[in-house]
Amino acid sequence: MTRIATPREHLLKTAAELFYAEGAAAVGVERLCRTAGVSKRSMYQLFTTKDEVIAESLRTYGPAAVAGYFPADPASMPARERILHVFARLEEQSAEPSFHGCPFVNTAVELHDPGHEASIVALSFKQRLEEYFLEHAKAMGAADPAFLAARLTMLFDGAAVRAVMRDEPLRGLALHAAQRLLDSEV
Repeated sequence: MTRIATPREHLLKTAAELFYAEGAAAVGVERLCRTAGVSKRSMYQLFTTKDEVIAESLRTYGPAAVAGYFPADPASMPARERILHVFARLEEQSAEPSFHGCPFVNTAVELHDPGHEASIVALSFKQRLEEYFLEHAKAMGAADPAFLAARLTMLFDGAAVRAVMRDEPLRGLALHAAQRLLDSEV
């Protein structure tokens, strides 16, 4: 038997989709509630503010966004390939019409407030990506794994922004740059 989503779940899913596609500032509370099929009164019973909805939608749907970049069976791949897999997935996603960049970078840039709860949530997910790179940079024997992980994260973010700003797929740019970066480190 299929479980029916609660109003809270439905609101968060709709928020995550709309905020990613259009930006949190562009989506008003009325439109969010109308699209989610939830009254404004219900929304404000569930969440104190729209800002809380932004943060909670990232917190709830962020793990799936991040997991989509990681290999399904990492044990079958060497560390270098695990890192490159992230960039290969970014390349693939950049070719999708629904690609709007990194939801975490988008949120942080749009809010322009590092103390905002949603910016803090966004940063935590970016730190997870950097930790993933760090773990595999160490396994590869990189001379300075932390520095390599920071550069890989910067490359990922910059590549995602480039794809959105130019409205075109990456076509090998990110993957090639990541390969070169790894080659220079080990």
